[in-house]
Amino acid sequence: MPPAIILSTLNAKYIHAALGLRYLLANLARHGGDDLRAAAVLREFTIKRPVGEIVAALLDELGEPVAGRPQIVGFGVYIWNVGPTTELVRRLKAARPGLTIVLGGPEVSHEWQDQEIVRLADHLITGWGEVSFAKLCRAIVHGPPPLMKVIAGEQPPLEDIELPYAEYGAADLAHRLLYVEASRGCPFKCEFCLSALDKTAWPFDRERLLAALDGLYRRGARHFKFVDRTFNLKVDNSLAILQFFLDRLTPDLFLHFEVIPDHLPEPLKAMIARFPAGVLQFEIGVQTFDPAVQQRIARRQDNEKTCANLDWLVKHSPAHLHADLIFGLPGETLAGFAQGFDRLHALGPHEIQLGLLKRLRGTPIARHSAEHAMVYDAEPPYTVQQTAAVPAADIARFARLARYWDLLANSGRFPQTLPLLLTAPSPFAALLAFTDWLWQQTASTSRLTPEQLVDHLFDYLTQVSGLAPATVRHSLLADYRASGARGNPACLQGLLKDRPPPAPRAASGLLQRQERHGG
Repeated sequence: MPPAIILSTLNAKYIHAALGLRYLLANLARHGGDDLRAAAVLREFTIKRPVGEIVAALLDELGEPVAGRPQIVGFGVYIWNVGPTTELVRRLKAARPGLTIVLGGPEVSHEWQDQEIVRLADHLITGWGEVSFAKLCRAIVHGPPPLMKVIAGEQPPLEDIELPYAEYGAADLAHRLLYVEASRGCPFKCEFCLSALDKTAWPFDRERLLAALDGLYRRGARHFKFVDRTFNLKVDNSLAILQFFLDRLTPDLFLHFEVIPDHLPEPLKAMIARFPAGVLQFEIGVQTFDPAVQQRIARRQDNEKTCANLDWLVKHSPAHLHADLIFGLPGETLAGFAQGFDRLHALGPHEIQLGLLKRLRGTPIARHSAEHAMVYDAEPPYTVQQTAAVPAADIARFARLARYWDLLANSGRFPQTLPLLLTAPSPFAALLAFTDWLWQQTASTSRLTPEQLVDHLFDYLTQVSGLAPATVRHSLLADYRASGARGNPACLQGLLKDRPPPAPRAASGLLQRQERHGG
């Protein structure tokens, strides 16, 4: 029999698995009834798949409509998928008017009044959905029919929420990142983040969580990505989770945590130091070092402790460090951001993620729009376009720089050559000068091959920076060999044995259309 309920979403990539939908699925039985859970399925797609194919797949699974038998499709809506999901809902309702469409997710939980996707759908659940979605489905299937279109999600105690990890299937365990959470919410009020709307952070019962993680581990799970905003907020819980994995170390174990940069007490340091290299990855949201900007956006961060902790993690821990900075915050200039980048770069994290500010729906950052002349793109992901402190031209320059930085630095391809490029007194200024030059040469940020990057670096460092060709060639040769690339850049011709001759470099500087994925 066709399902009565389909839970669906469009993920950014196949490797991502929708944790929120698995929560809804797991809680259908607990809050809606066993019959609803038995009649529900999960169907995930990616945003690259044509909408027409997704519509056909869902309609085929739903089968022919049967009078008196309601069918529900629930969609998780996020900033990255709202566009294609809107078209998907439009086509589904046109093909099957009697189908009940239910929406949820952060993109439709705030400022939903003028959203086209909400107008097209039958119901919207804002906020937490585990209890409210099950109750809504029960009302649709068994009656009495719900009266409200927009339903404020009920937030139950965490012990009343069924954990979702049994809903990860064998294919998920084999091929996807498994998202897990030790807590929900965040006590901090950083205004660019939706977590600023939370009252606090709520931890799941420790023993219950560890039992669920053990179940996943016994089934073969080895890659765990914790989605907690503040994994190291409650150190006792952090220590228990890390000890759990220390007791189960395997060569293929991988753990990702988002950590507060200025909170790393000694017991946590000691535990981190016990792990071998290659297991831990920490995402560290620095965002800005400017105290005035921090105060303006209600971000509490001790910069001295942040730097001391990063220094310790770089020098004494086995963790791979991924530090974040945001450009375009109200009142921050390009020069001020450059100082923050240089400070962070000097600490030596393995990756620095450079992001542009986005005005997520519902976030308090909107209160600065008038005073600081904040202009955002009207379409997702609502990226800042200009501010009173940063003109549109500099926003565009930074966007190009961030892409080039991924290719050059975060990719890990140029560890010996980058020090030749990122010179004192300001590595950021040196980087910006190079990326401005590279844009003039290529007019592209997305189709650069490893060989083209090598040749452009050689040209810039020798012709613009005036470095000795032999010095530059030596570093580029070492980096290119270590990267495993198998081409033959023009500047390294004759130094790489058993390679075909390089292709002619176009006089116009136009680049071949080849995808490049950085680090």
